[in-house]
Amino acid sequence: MAVGSETGLIAIGAGLAIGLCAIASGIAEKAIGSAAIGAMAEKEHLFGKGLILTVIPETIVIFGLVVAILIIGLAG
Repeated sequence: MAVGSETGLIAIGAGLAIGLCAIASGIAEKAIGSAAIGAMAEKEHLFGKGLILTVIPETIVIFGLVVAILIIGLAG
């Protein structure tokens, strides 16, 4: 069975959707995480807020995964 070039382009699009979102999330989490650790070093009661703010950028990856699933699902 031959695979058309559109199948490869769909796979590249889905991979880019997840990959670029993961890179952006990592960059955002790096900045937020270092600021949260600095704040917690001065005031320990900020742990909960720092933890929540550190987890928020990971929703970007979930959105990227949803987009990749939609790309694959709509093409099939």
